[in-house]
Amino acid sequence: MSEKINYNAYIFIFLKWILLLLIVGIAAGTLSAIFLTALNWATTFREAHIRIIYLLPVAGLLTGLLYHYLGNDVERGNNLVLDTIHNPGNVIPFKMAPLVLLGTIITHLFGGSAGREGTALQMSAAAADQLHRPFKLTKQERTILLIAGLSAGFASVFGTPVAGAIFGLEVLLMGRILYKAIVPAIAAAFIAAGVTELWGVGHTHYAITEIPVISFQGIGISVLAGIAFGLAAVAFVQFTHLFGKVFKAIKYAPLRPFAGGMLVVVLVMLLGTYKYIGLGIPVIVDSFLHYSAPEDFALKMLLTAVTIGAGFKGGEVTPLFFIGATLGSALSIWLPLPISLLAGMGFVAVFAGASKTPVACCVMALELFGISCGIYVIVACTVSYLISGSHNIYNPAENKTPKHFLIKQFL
Repeated sequence: MSEKINYNAYIFIFLKWILLLLIVGIAAGTLSAIFLTALNWATTFREAHIRIIYLLPVAGLLTGLLYHYLGNDVERGNNLVLDTIHNPGNVIPFKMAPLVLLGTIITHLFGGSAGREGTALQMSAAAADQLHRPFKLTKQERTILLIAGLSAGFASVFGTPVAGAIFGLEVLLMGRILYKAIVPAIAAAFIAAGVTELWGVGHTHYAITEIPVISFQGIGISVLAGIAFGLAAVAFVQFTHLFGKVFKAIKYAPLRPFAGGMLVVVLVMLLGTYKYIGLGIPVIVDSFLHYSAPEDFALKMLLTAVTIGAGFKGGEVTPLFFIGATLGSALSIWLPLPISLLAGMGFVAVFAGASKTPVACCVMALELFGISCGIYVIVACTVSYLISGSHNIYNPAENKTPKHFLIKQFL
């Protein structure tokens, strides 16, 4: 006699996950809307009062003190989230969300060179993990929900739900997909991105205005560009880790961002320009239209490596967009492909190499620029990913659990 199917149990699980994903998506979208609005305010205020950058060392000290005395257990940021997914233990403290939000706004208000995705990922993951105990989730369910939280955070801050869903899966498993998390990741990503838009918060639009007919020459040039993008990804990871080690030589942690802030101010004064601080969105937009200076990508890399390595909060992704777009734009002086195409290729390919998420980056390009750039982007992202080897902005050394842990857990 066949076993009787308990439809009530399936209905309960289905409804439970609908509720969980709605909560995560709405929370992630709302938090990102608040964050992006505050970030726009901070950027506008800084640009109107540019001399505020001279207070960056004091802002760094404040951030350092804040985390040293109130947030020592969440200091590891993204790596804490990734480690919790690989090796579920204590619930991620919700204080991670307000601390990283405040820390990132301070960074951008006073002129640090950083991104924003790290903040969105941490806020969304921290919010999602608070549902672990009230809903009595198993380890497997908790892992899936945290992945959905990562996807929701990425999708809502960049406005790319499909890429966000893939990013949440790909960043954890190094090419191995956790199939049970696919639908929750997609659902949470689309809900979060939609909620952010409902709050009236928009995203920057970039356009590739000219795409040549696919040819062997074009593919060959894309390979050469991909090599350059991969080397840039390696350099960024190496510089960031190098400055991280240098600043860790300072025993009292709050003094690390203080010293880093002083170094950033000195570099800005020596350079005589403010174009490399903050997110750098205007420079990214301009790189799609005009040739970027050959030094733009390297100077942004330097200032970001100092900022992040010293312990300021934010993220690496938008600076990687800056580095890739300006490098691609500069390469168009020598490589016979349109400026906007090479800028768009670099925009995603350097990120692909530095984050080990080539599929998410290819999909992001299709969402941002349209499907017609597909083959050029795919070649550039794949080559960059291969050239960059094991170099990764999401420090795998801090994730204590082997990568095969999740695979075994879900067999």
